[in-house]
Amino acid sequence: MTARIYRPAKTATQSGSAKARDWILEFEPEEPRRIDPLMGWTGSGDMKSQVRLRFGDKEEAIAYAERNGLAYRVEEHQLVARKILSYSDNFKSTRLGQWTH
Repeated sequence: MTARIYRPAKTATQSGSAKARDWILEFEPEEPRRIDPLMGWTGSGDMKSQVRLRFGDKEEAIAYAERNGLAYRVEEHQLVARKILSYSDNFKSTRLGQWTH
């Protein structure tokens, strides 16, 4: 039973980063998911795959895992450097490529 501690990426559909601030501890699946032959739904008998714990920072998540004797791995996320451009940058004379319709 291995736990994964990570910080989720920002959602692509929203400009804010509210759900990407917390650290999440979730368990690795112990058995593969199977498809129900009648309905086509996927399911599993692994109940720990439904558990997702949120923590304010990485140290709290690591302390929880160590306190409960869980094997864990920490996945650090890479910050993306934002390149802020305005609409008027499309029409600058110093633009490298030509602007066309």
